[in-house]
Amino acid sequence: MKWWQLSLVGVGCTIGTGYFLGSTIGIKTTGPSIVFSFVLAALGTYIVYNLLAKMTAADPQEGSFCYYANKAFGRWAGFSCGWNYWSSNILIMGSQLTALSLLSQFWFPKVPLWLFASGFAIVSIVVVLLGTKGFDRVENILAVIKTAAIVMFIIIAICAVCGWFGLAGAKPPSFPNTFDELFPKGLKGFWTSLIYAFYAFGGIEVIGLMAMQLKKKEDAPKAGTIMLLVLTIIYVVSLGLAVTMISLGAFSEKESPFVSALDSYHLTFFPHVFNGAIIIAGFSTMTASLFGVTNLLVTLSNDGNAPALFMQKIKKFKDLPLPSLGLGALGLLGSIITALLLPGKIYEYITTSAGILLLYNWAFIILSSFKILENKMWSKITAVFGLLLILAAVSGTLLEKEIRPGFFISLLFIVIIGLAAVFMKFKVWNKNKAMAAKASKSGLD
Repeated sequence: MKWWQLSLVGVGCTIGTGYFLGSTIGIKTTGPSIVFSFVLAALGTYIVYNLLAKMTAADPQEGSFCYYANKAFGRWAGFSCGWNYWSSNILIMGSQLTALSLLSQFWFPKVPLWLFASGFAIVSIVVVLLGTKGFDRVENILAVIKTAAIVMFIIIAICAVCGWFGLAGAKPPSFPNTFDELFPKGLKGFWTSLIYAFYAFGGIEVIGLMAMQLKKKEDAPKAGTIMLLVLTIIYVVSLGLAVTMISLGAFSEKESPFVSALDSYHLTFFPHVFNGAIIIAGFSTMTASLFGVTNLLVTLSNDGNAPALFMQKIKKFKDLPLPSLGLGALGLLGSIITALLLPGKIYEYITTSAGILLLYNWAFIILSSFKILENKMWSKITAVFGLLLILAAVSGTLLEKEIRPGFFISLLFIVIIGLAAVFMKFKVWNKNKAMAAKASKSGLD
């Protein structure tokens, strides 16, 4: 594919319910300063993607960030990054399915959640079965629809701010201009909100995996730069307008901040259109995650970090790795059941931990670049700054008791994956290494 197509797929993979719904929690956590949180998150995301793109251009590999972690730190790092990413995305997909089902009940309140969840899961699997080209086409269409919905909000909001169809006697909207207005929850709230901003930019790992599809691998940095520039402008402008139009107390976690911002203008069509856009966004990011984990499991299998079964491809299905997709589907099914059975708060903790796990991989990307790339001093400084931003986002979850359990759940996953890596090292890798050395010695004799 060409660089602009990768940029478009990047927009499609990134804009999801984390932005449409998660930004509401961020707004209630920090207030209008959520705009600055998104600017910092965009900067951190750019630093991570730029380093990943440079490594891809210098040494294109299907394993992407897992391969580079392996190259920089050894087999344990590649193994850990791969299963860390797989686990987090399985959890995120289950969360997305639950959100999609709840949003669908806006129109069909009597239809059970499990029926919606099953339907979306089946359609997502069918899209992945279409193969890479089919996935690209679907994602391009969904990206255009999602972006168009946000642009529609921006245009309507600007008209409202300018008073072109304002309410009689209503106070003209204005952006807060004092510290207390910008940071009503103080710096602590701002710190905590960073995780929600970073979560909205999640998806660059899929772009790193798909960079191998570029006709010119050296175009990977340009594709990422344009993608993030478009996303940042859309995110900052739309959120800036939203926090300008209504008070902090008017936002609700149960609906998108953009629907809340225009609620008083009684635009009957808007909630329906935007609800549809959120569903499209959630389905798009969920499908992108399923596509990513399916291909990643093949790479893990090829590297000996997963059973050989998962590298098998079926020619009748366009060489698609059906065993790998099947495991992803099973994980998705388990995640759906968990999401529907457990109380909402408990599953929020799990999805929060999934977002933190993704940031752990981002940190690995930066750390890998220190060993693989010959960065100049300025590049090293920006890389360190990116690490500090990730550290701030992760540590900020400890400040808020509502999401603090998610941090400890993420640590539990890290411990499990770490123990698995230790087991593989002493029971599998060392044994295989010894057998290879013995075979080599026998050949010399």
